[in-house]
Amino acid sequence: MKSSILTTICLCWRRPGSVRWYLALLLSGFWLPATAGDINASAKEFDRYFHQLMEKQGIPGAAYVIVSGDEVVAMDTHGVRLKGKRAKVDRHTIFRLASVSKTFAASMAAVLEHEQKFDWGDKVVRYVPELRFKTPSLSKQLQVQHLLSHSSGLTPNAYDNYLEDNQPLSKILPKFANIDPRCSPGKCYGYQNVLFSLIEDVIQKATGVSYERQLDNRFFTPLNMKDASLGWERFMASDNRAAPHVQTGRGWRPVKVEREYYLAGPAAGVNASISDMAQWLKAQMGYYPKVLSPEVIADITTERVETRRHMRHRIWRDYLSHAGYGLGWRLYTIGDDRIIYHGGWVAGFRAAVAYSEKLKIGIAILMNAESRVISDLTANFVVDITGNGTLSTALAGE
Repeated sequence: MKSSILTTICLCWRRPGSVRWYLALLLSGFWLPATAGDINASAKEFDRYFHQLMEKQGIPGAAYVIVSGDEVVAMDTHGVRLKGKRAKVDRHTIFRLASVSKTFAASMAAVLEHEQKFDWGDKVVRYVPELRFKTPSLSKQLQVQHLLSHSSGLTPNAYDNYLEDNQPLSKILPKFANIDPRCSPGKCYGYQNVLFSLIEDVIQKATGVSYERQLDNRFFTPLNMKDASLGWERFMASDNRAAPHVQTGRGWRPVKVEREYYLAGPAAGVNASISDMAQWLKAQMGYYPKVLSPEVIADITTERVETRRHMRHRIWRDYLSHAGYGLGWRLYTIGDDRIIYHGGWVAGFRAAVAYSEKLKIGIAILMNAESRVISDLTANFVVDITGNGTLSTALAGE
């Protein structure tokens, strides 16, 4: 494995930084890569179960990648882009990332915040003056960091139903004047899509550059994410895109690509291939420090709010000792490790990305079908690599 301790030391010597830089590097577990033999065995086992479950569930198309350190250990695809057609999913087939898009928005915001373009403590109304709660004083308590940590205090998924009716944010924002947070901003967790997406306004007004252009210039191009894009138009413009499928009594049926959550771009608007996700994993694990510095990574993976109910999730409940949310990432403690994770789900698509903070091993899975098998595969891979169980045991009941 290229990312040995000696290589790391040399890397630090060539790119000297502050004491905080090195502390972040140490605390992130960068020094503790898994052995090549261990991960190769886990990857081989995962590949077998991946294809077994895809066949068993009749999933039209899917792809996965496993990354260890700065190397791709395994990458494979399954099935077709559109059920009933012959075009196969390949490594450059584009899928919707759904809420995995939040990892991009929060990372982009963190890069800019560390460049002092704005501050996490800035009031949201400074950038989005039209946002009002029923009690005006509560509106002024909402900070930028609360958007990205789902700690606004509002009821979960407030006004998502309007997104699903293809209503633009400009039509949805006035409705917040009818409700108040159930707790003070920053004090409790409530998953949001509409409010999360207001980070686009913050970025635009703080930098004078659109969110889409920031993604292209700061992430997609330098990370060589050649297939990645933002928005419905760019997804539909691709000739190599996966079609969405929903479950019916007769199996999986293709449906049209809805605009809905594309209207909340930072929350659910990124498109990418599995090759792109390999690069994204490497960046998040610290192997592209010029794109995502250790300080930025440490910031977005610092817990802002506890998420206790995720301790009861049917997949994770037997393994988690703590669950929280940082900025655009779920943070799960398993044994002496933390799993940095996010999943995504929009009509006809599922996506998941996760990595071990200690081992620097990550996985991404993309599917063009709404099946919970993606959660099973992701969680059980994590359980396997962290030594808390095995894939064969964990999936025996599938």
